[in-house]
Amino acid sequence: MRLVSLLPSATEIVYALGLGDDLVGVTFECDEPPYARERNTVVVGGRDTRGMTPAEIDEYVKSQLTAGGDLYTLHADALAGLAPDLILTQDLCRVCALPSDHVDAALDHLGCRADVLSLDPYTLDQVLETFAQVGEAAGVPDRAAALVASLRARLARVARAVAGRRRPRVAVVEWVDPPFTAGHWVPDLVTAAGGDPVAARGGLRSTETSYADLAAPDPEIVLVTPCGFHLDGAAAQARAVIPHFPGAQIWAVDGDGLVVRPGPRLIDGVEAIAAILHPDAVPAPPPGRIERVA
Repeated sequence: MRLVSLLPSATEIVYALGLGDDLVGVTFECDEPPYARERNTVVVGGRDTRGMTPAEIDEYVKSQLTAGGDLYTLHADALAGLAPDLILTQDLCRVCALPSDHVDAALDHLGCRADVLSLDPYTLDQVLETFAQVGEAAGVPDRAAALVASLRARLARVARAVAGRRRPRVAVVEWVDPPFTAGHWVPDLVTAAGGDPVAARGGLRSTETSYADLAAPDPEIVLVTPCGFHLDGAAAQARAVIPHFPGAQIWAVDGDGLVVRPGPRLIDGVEAIAAILHPDAVPAPPPGRIERVA
């Protein structure tokens, strides 16, 4: 089976299921594993936002969406040339990846026959369910079941480690300028890590808010996990939120690696967050994943 992934999390799922040799197409943002773009044809491009501030990125996104423009470009001819059997895409967020209707339209125009599987989880349990969906569609349901079982076993270990402990109030800032709440599966990560997510929208889309609303529940710990950034970028942005949360611990977290992409590494995120909330009960993660800035 020839697979094409149109979002970074799906690429991670494909490799976690041992299907890397079947993958033929990826996006310009697929950086896990690091060799994903080198070994596959890039079929989705987009604007390079490196060097732009969070406010500039937000303004660019809003202006494109308001004008009915696209944030991503599907290289349709390249896609057709790959003759895929299965394409993995999403309708969860137009800011995060190419919507599936763009893919369907391109396939119809090209006369390309391929199954299109849209992965649209809103909770942590639903994220795990998507692994089974990909495994079923790709013909490896047993591998998917084993992967999910191993990830749930890790979640159970964290749950045992934090059981009976006081849950600190945790606010997550998914974007810093303007601030956005924690949405989708992110509050589930905090809960699984032994925290009490506040100013959050579990199972719902993340929305723009104010720092006053984020600070109103008096969070003890603030996690800054900006979409599109790894730890260095998150740490730089986390320092900007310090004045809004006097007295709280401020932590930067590798957003793309641990929190915002609905792939297997979300469990790494739970373990890393648990180490922040309960450092005497959960081992610290490897370097490069979290950093306290205040």
